[in-house]
Amino acid sequence: MKSLSRVRGSATATPEVIQRREVRMAVARFLAAGFAALVLVATPVTFWIRDAAEQHALTNARDFTQRLADNVVGPLITPGLLAQEPAALEELDQRVAPWLANGGVTRIKVWDGNGRVVYSDVPSLIGQEFEQEEWAHLLLAGGPATATLESQTGAENEFESSSGELVEVYVRSAAKDGAPMIFETYSSGAAVRAEQQAVLLSMIPPVLLSLAVLQLVLLIPAVRLAKRIQFHQAQRNALLRCAIEASDQERRQIASELHDDVIQNLSGLAYALESEERRGQAGQRQVFADARTMLQRDIRALRAMTSELYPPDLEELGLKASIMRLEAPLVERGIAFTASIPEQVSLDRDRAVLAYRVAREALVNATKHSGASAVDIQIRQSGELTQITVSDDGHGFNPRTAHREGHFGLRILKDTVQQAGGTLHIRSAPGRGTFVTATFRAATPTVRWAGRYPSRRHGNRTMEPETI
Repeated sequence: MKSLSRVRGSATATPEVIQRREVRMAVARFLAAGFAALVLVATPVTFWIRDAAEQHALTNARDFTQRLADNVVGPLITPGLLAQEPAALEELDQRVAPWLANGGVTRIKVWDGNGRVVYSDVPSLIGQEFEQEEWAHLLLAGGPATATLESQTGAENEFESSSGELVEVYVRSAAKDGAPMIFETYSSGAAVRAEQQAVLLSMIPPVLLSLAVLQLVLLIPAVRLAKRIQFHQAQRNALLRCAIEASDQERRQIASELHDDVIQNLSGLAYALESEERRGQAGQRQVFADARTMLQRDIRALRAMTSELYPPDLEELGLKASIMRLEAPLVERGIAFTASIPEQVSLDRDRAVLAYRVAREALVNATKHSGASAVDIQIRQSGELTQITVSDDGHGFNPRTAHREGHFGLRILKDTVQQAGGTLHIRSAPGRGTFVTATFRAATPTVRWAGRYPSRRHGNRTMEPETI
């Protein structure tokens, strides 16, 4: 990243656009979730309506069959019909012919209690006997009538097996002499499917419309909530920026005071000691020489501390160049340094500063505490995520007791990174080195204060933030 300003310009130069985009993404996610919920609700509702329509059609078929059995067929089941007299069979054929002709009924069978077909519109079936199942005995004993919609593959369905789906209805009726009979009819399943479709077409639209209206009603508070969350996120980012800038300013001030006052005074004292060393008494020259050497060593340490304290100009140097400047103290101590950093890193200024601080704090710990012989820095980017990892081969430590071992910098930095919406993980163990990994997401819109100070006309009223 040769120039962070270019990256920052593309990431934060138009925060209004970013804000609108985030709100649109939040609304899109809400609509997608609502659509998924709509599908999840509508699917079982559709199956329920379909099943209810089928049951309603089967109930109608069962009621129709019961009326046909009691009012039309039952009175003509006479002893002559049971004896298969042609005249009785012809009379019943004429009575049921209208229902067979109009397509309402495809097949009619009448069974006695022994499983014998006493009448059918197919003459070859009359007189045949079939083994009765348990449901037939229950029906003859007064059990409920049954109606099903399925393909007919039973032994008694020789003439119906090629007709596809049929509505099969069994009801209990009685012969003219009161003997219990089973009246069976078959009718086309197309009528049931047509009724199902009609019910679905009449009920699905209002159900879907109601769910869609509910979705739209919830959309308004969802948009407001998304904007409110975005606004508070922007406020938090603004406070974080203020904290980072205040920390940078404090570091600059401390570094400036050390350089302009303490280091200058100590340098003057070193020159004075050198002068006394040359002109002083022979017995005291070694004392002055030792004192000057110690003082000059302390001055170098203070200058190194000043360099560490003073934050680099990331906008001018870029993140990669700023991190590479941290190599010098490591080389002086004989620590091998390797880095894999892209030329351009998609981080705004605040997160770039935090990434730099992560690298600096980890390198300082590796230099002063770990006894490492090699340090490696890697920055990887994937979509909106940027991850920086600093590893060393030092003696490591127990992260749970880091506060007792003096690693306060990493703990403070971890809190700051989390405030910026990122994460910082420390993986280490005695004798296994240390891995410090920070992950940042793409920047979100920040806010600016409408005024630097509270308005006097409103007393100590809180300053109003506005998005930029």
